[in-house]
Amino acid sequence: MKKRFTEEQIVKILGEQKLGKQVKEIAREYEISTNTFFNWKKKYGDMTKQEIVKLRQFEEENERLKKLVANLSLDNMAQKEIIKKFCDPE
Repeated sequence: MKKRFTEEQIVKILGEQKLGKQVKEIAREYEISTNTFFNWKKKYGDMTKQEIVKLRQFEEENERLKKLVANLSLDNMAQKEIIKKFCDPE
């Protein structure tokens, strides 16, 4: 079963390496792969809990804005087609 960790838990888990624990030991304790640990480390690095929360907010806002741009682009294309249909002589 796949376990989901919060950002706070990830920061705590990453912090254990700074305290001298081996990555294999940390991975075994939290039932994660060493790859997961290093992926988290690559993504979160030395971030604080507050910085990670801010990162998540930015990622969510970025996704929302991407969807908005896609919708506006589709609307724009549809409007251009309508204008072309009614304004171009055939």
